[in-house]
Amino acid sequence: MPTDRDRLLRAVGDDFAVLRGHPLPFGATRLHGGVNFSIFSRHATAMTLVLFVPGDPEPLMELPLDRELNRTGDVWHVFVQGLAPGFEYGYRAERTGQKPSPLHRFDPAVVLLDPYARALSGPSLWRGASREASRAAAWRGVLVDETFDWEFDRPLKHHLADTVIYELHVRGFTRHPSSGVAHPGTYRGVIEKIPYLQELGVTAVELLPVTEFDEADNFRVNPQTGEPLHNLWGYHPVNFFAPKAAYAVDPAPGAELREFREMVKALHRAGIEVILDLVFNHTGEGNEQGRTLSFRGFDNSVYYLLDPKTGAYANYSGCGNTVNCNHPVVRNLIVDALCWWVTEMHVDGFRFDLAAILARGPDGQPLANPPLIEQLAANPVLADAKLIAEAWDAAGLYQVGTFPNFGRWAEWNGKFRDDLRCFVRGDAGMVPLLATRLAGSSDLYQDDGRAPFHSINFITCHDGFTLADLVSFERKHNEANGEHNVDGSDVNFSSHCGSEGPLDDPAIQACRARRIRNFSALLLLAHGVPMWLAGDEFGNSQGGNNNAWCQDNAIGWLDWSGLEAQRDLFAFCRHLIAFRRLHPLLRPRHFEGEESGERRLTWHGPQLFKADWSEKSHSLGMHLQGLKGEAEVYLIAHAATAAQTFALPKLAPGRQWRRFVDTACEPASVAPGEEPILANQGGYAVSGESVVVLVGA
Repeated sequence: MPTDRDRLLRAVGDDFAVLRGHPLPFGATRLHGGVNFSIFSRHATAMTLVLFVPGDPEPLMELPLDRELNRTGDVWHVFVQGLAPGFEYGYRAERTGQKPSPLHRFDPAVVLLDPYARALSGPSLWRGASREASRAAAWRGVLVDETFDWEFDRPLKHHLADTVIYELHVRGFTRHPSSGVAHPGTYRGVIEKIPYLQELGVTAVELLPVTEFDEADNFRVNPQTGEPLHNLWGYHPVNFFAPKAAYAVDPAPGAELREFREMVKALHRAGIEVILDLVFNHTGEGNEQGRTLSFRGFDNSVYYLLDPKTGAYANYSGCGNTVNCNHPVVRNLIVDALCWWVTEMHVDGFRFDLAAILARGPDGQPLANPPLIEQLAANPVLADAKLIAEAWDAAGLYQVGTFPNFGRWAEWNGKFRDDLRCFVRGDAGMVPLLATRLAGSSDLYQDDGRAPFHSINFITCHDGFTLADLVSFERKHNEANGEHNVDGSDVNFSSHCGSEGPLDDPAIQACRARRIRNFSALLLLAHGVPMWLAGDEFGNSQGGNNNAWCQDNAIGWLDWSGLEAQRDLFAFCRHLIAFRRLHPLLRPRHFEGEESGERRLTWHGPQLFKADWSEKSHSLGMHLQGLKGEAEVYLIAHAATAAQTFALPKLAPGRQWRRFVDTACEPASVAPGEEPILANQGGYAVSGESVVVLVGA
């Protein structure tokens, strides 16, 4: 019976030939009659293309490239006529006859992965391979047929102001047995949860890294159980193009491309955009002790920031190396990858991990006008793509509010997170900061011409406590990570309502539930773009672990059984998102005072027009009035423990105040449009540590 090897070898045409090829485009490109291969290496003196039959550890053939014939400038290239999809490939790069340098790491014994490969092969823990096999895997590019019928799919182009982002991990989202999907932990598992996402009302999913990585690159074990730990999150990329193959159901080479596209297409049909969390600040090759997989083997001194004398890796990422993002060659690689994700995978936007590194120059110092950031902002293919910066790095460069934006960049607003956490737990002096954050953080974004929607507001994200843990733990509990609880942030601004961890005490449970609702209301109704961590809407917990990157188990997976137990919380969040969508006042395109004839925002305390900005104050009222006849919104945030009556603004004749949210009540919300009329139109008694939202209609 013919084997796959026989089939592939028969597919090689009788016209098989090795020709000069073309330097552009980079990567492996199928052309009429064969495949063109192109790879950059400035400092290599020899380059060999290596072809494999899938499953064979030894190469099928090795094609040394002629330095004169197969090289244009710093680009090596070759056209292999008669080559069909199905083969795997890599390169050997060598530097001989030159003075030794600590800046180079050429090793012709290693078959290198093409940085432009769009599909990869290699053993995977998540597909049954052993840790040893996965760690020893030689990553190879795969030549696949990328044909896909997008039908009429196109970018949704939701305005950023109208966006509600839902951050999820493809595997962790549905891997738990409670998820109830037929294909847990996969792109198809996400498709199966689309009705749920629609019911919740989010407009975009932000996917933790989906580019290929080695889930076995964690060498630690759980000291409590002895079980090996994995890399669940995937923030150690080995490639910037190829989707994670283990997230596909079909094990056939290249199936991950098809299944990722099917997921995007299905989400778009449901009106949901796809934003990718991409890691360009470092790679999975690590530091001096790390493996040579790709970049460092082609041109270490180009791809990474190095000490010019010793060759030591600069570590602004906290992960062992730092990509030389503003080198012209690396810059083009990043731009090419983003354009490919937009044009070929129909992705709607990107969140850039540790994006402050994108602003560092070759010497590691921040640049005033970083060429990469400017190039991405001005790239015509990316003109409709959302660009979101995590505007800090692991070496202390914090650029929230000062990230070079060139009129395009939004930012994860870490100050929003911290200030709202401090207000809700009752810290003194937080009322002025609360007002600034609720109104879109003008102190951060107005001075350089940006708008409230350039602030990506969040209380929780993958990195840190979940919302349930934020109100249940004052200390991180990361012992299971195998790092003696030194990993993860010690600065969480959390509170536990009186005692650490899970408890049956009804009073503490009520306090925690109310604080979760307070956070939810303030986040989802603040000006700016709310980002929601998957599972917070039903109280998902990680047991106090605030750095669950290595917990490929029940700690790091969503436990969907909480959805039934927390149906009231889910309904509360769904109501808030629907209310936000219903009222344009909550989604402004400008800061207060920048536009005319649209809206008016006023601040109040228990008495109208007498907001208390003092250190001792814990209360604030925010009144939003539209000037086009739409309903008014009055939000009261009260973090003091004692109840307080707040006077209510007088409405126009024919209108009445109605209660949408009171986080101290059961139920805490109603569906928008079903708000009951208040018996007292002149004042409202607000319980301690609660948030109230009224609508005047």
